[in-house]
Formats: sequence, C-alpha cells, structure tokens
Amino acid sequence: MTPLRYARAVDAQDAVLQATTGATYLGGGTNLVDLMRETIERPEKLVDVSGLAVGVEETENGGLMIGAGTRNTAIAAHPLVRQRYPVLARAILAGASAQIRNMATAGGNLLQRTRCAYFYDESGSRCNKRQPGQGCDALGGFNRNHAILGASDACVAVHPSDMAVALASLDAVVHTRTSKGERQIALTELHRLPGDHPDIETVLEPGELVTGISLPPALPRSTYRKVRDRSSYAFALVSVAGAIDLADGHIRDVRLALGGVAPRPWRAYRAEDVLRGGPIGKVAFAAAADAELSHAQALRDNGFKIELARRTIVAVLDELTGDPA
Repeated sequence: MTPLRYARAVDAQDAVLQATTGATYLGGGTNLVDLMRETIERPEKLVDVSGLAVGVEETENGGLMIGAGTRNTAIAAHPLVRQRYPVLARAILAGASAQIRNMATAGGNLLQRTRCAYFYDESGSRCNKRQPGQGCDALGGFNRNHAILGASDACVAVHPSDMAVALASLDAVVHTRTSKGERQIALTELHRLPGDHPDIETVLEPGELVTGISLPPALPRSTYRKVRDRSSYAFALVSVAGAIDLADGHIRDVRLALGGVAPRPWRAYRAEDVLRGGPIGKVAFAAAADAELSHAQALRDNGFKIELARRTIVAVLDELTGDPA
C-alpha cells in the first residue's frame, strides 16, 4: 500500500500552504481517483479543495464568475448560464454521465488528463506524457481518436474536456492563487501544446490553485455540437463550440473552438478571421473551415476527422446564423 496523507483546506490560502512537494489538489476526484487506481498518479498527499469557491455569480460588466469548486451539474442548470451561455450548458450536458457531472468540478474539468489508451496502459505501452523520453506508441498504433492539430512527434493525444472547448469559445479567463498572490490566465493559454515535453500540460506552477473562471458578456447566439461514436457517455471525435453576433446579413463578431482534434481546446482563430465582417452563407463557412484545417495532419487512422471537422464547423455556423429557435 502506498502511504497517503489527506488534508481538507479551509480556504484558498490554506490550500496553497498545504500544497507541499508531492501534494495534489482533490476536487470531485472523477479523473484523479481513476489515475491513482491505475497508479499513473501517485500523490503523497491530497489537499481537498472540493468545498472551496462554489457558486456562479454575475459580474459588474454583465459576465459571470464561476467558482472552481462548482459542480458541473450546477453550472449547466444555472439560469444565467442557460440563458446567456447555452454553448456552455450544452457542452457540459454532452460531456459525461449525470453521476459524473454531479461530482466533477469546474476546475477539475479543465485540468483532467487525456483519455488516450496508451497513456492509461502503464504496463504495456510507451507514453511520453506519462514518462518523458519513453516514446509514443499511439504514433504507430491505433490512433483513430487522436489529434490532427497541434500535435508533435512526442504526443498525439487529445484533450478530453467538452466544457473547456465551450469556455475557449467564450474568451473565458482562469483565476488562480499561488503563495505569491493571484493571477489571471486566458483559458486559451492555460494548456500547453506537447512539443518535446508533453508531460508538462499547463502553464500552472507547482501548487498553483485554480479558484475560478470568469466569462465576459456573451455574444447573442451560441451553441455546441459534439460528434461521437455513440450518443451517451463517449468522448468527442470532433466537437465545435460557436458564438456569433450578426448585423445586416453580415458577421459582426464570431468565436469558434474545436474539441477532439488537438492536445488542448483549439480556438479556431483562422476561421474567425475569415468570417469576421463577412457575409453569411455556406460558401463563406466552408472557406473558414478550410482555412482552419489547412495545417491539419492526419495519422493512419484519423484522416476522417479533417472532413468531419469541416462539416461540423459549417453545420454549427449554419445553425447559428439561421432563424433563432
């Protein structure tokens, strides 16, 4: 048996002080406990932060502040989220079973690790994310679910979160606490691309605690579409989160993010640049999708994701620019 210490933090400052070397924060535990059971994660100490920073509050500028300890179910059900940010509610509801949503926290969702089968197979597979320099068996193995954007020769795993994709499309900002004070990180900058060091997944410092996620005022229309192998409890092959503002038959502003295609929630900046200020229509939508996917690189088994992503982007934009339901 591996010795393990446990402490329940009374507030964010206490949590940071408790996060000594070898410690890991425990929120809902829906990912961490699985990783501990598989001996992939081996913390010496758990600092329980599940009771901290709970709730959803409106901010002075008309946005929202979501506490990092807020359960996913509570976020999806919140009236202001459902009314102003339907993309977020839909992404959460598409993300997991009801039991998991009832336990999982906002902060934990952002920091969950990949569900790549080779990452979980500690006894029989090589994985640079799990053990740097070991190699990546997914490159030459079964890689149907793996990345077409942002990957490297060291890692082709995808980030599994649905919620994070929606938040990327909303220009969300992650609020954190360290022993040195507080800081804010754009969600699109929170997760690192793998490069030569896929084991370093975020820009967080050791012991840095996510305390909240803030959203700016919402664009008028937003939605989330997830394409997966089965309709229940499956990770995305491709997902698209979109938000849009229309004026006089043109796209005044647009934000798009993709899931299931990259090692982090993928903000589709190239597509946005093509669309912003332009006309509504499938020709423009297809051109935007092609621009975003122009650098996509397929592996042996996942080339279908390029066309699937293209069609899903077009479908989401078509939905957003049609008559409101």
